[in-house]
Amino acid sequence: MPTLRSRAKASRRDALLAAAAELFARSGFNGVSIEDLGAAVGVSGPAVYRHFTGKQAVLTALLVGASDDLMTGGQAVVDAAADAPGALAALVRFHVRFALDNPDVIRVQDRDLGSLPDTDRHRVRALQRAYVELWVSVLGQVHPSTPVTLLRMRAHATFGLINSTPHSAAAASAPAETVRALLEEMALAALTPR
Repeated sequence: MPTLRSRAKASRRDALLAAAAELFARSGFNGVSIEDLGAAVGVSGPAVYRHFTGKQAVLTALLVGASDDLMTGGQAVVDAAADAPGALAALVRFHVRFALDNPDVIRVQDRDLGSLPDTDRHRVRALQRAYVELWVSVLGQVHPSTPVTLLRMRAHATFGLINSTPHSAAAASAPAETVRALLEEMALAALTPR
């Protein structure tokens, strides 16, 4: 059973990660200091070191965590689906929800992945490749006569569409439910061979 102190520490760590996503998305990894991170959650810069070994550790936790969440969440969605078409539709819903809930993380991934140490960057890429292959596996069941290379291209193109939300959703100024429904419709259309 977690103690009150351990729950508070986990809560502060989560707050630091949320603040880092927002600050890194706005100013870039190199434009944010440890003091900025601490101030964003109401602590001193040195207090951040109680949770992370440094700013790169914050970036690693943010990007590895997001990739791991996508992989484990995507696998859970597939495991819960009754059939392959249901799994594909559920994957689309899952990824759209992730993108709409985490636009800052997507911006940070796009801009600052190169700021990770090599080992951590390779870890993120390995998780991302596994996530792509999860989609390709489901697509292969839905469209068994389509070559794997084309299925992989469809998956990547769909991610590009969905992950454009930090830019397109903000510009649309449409209700979130409208954006979500449109992205799901467009993604499913992109995944269906003619």
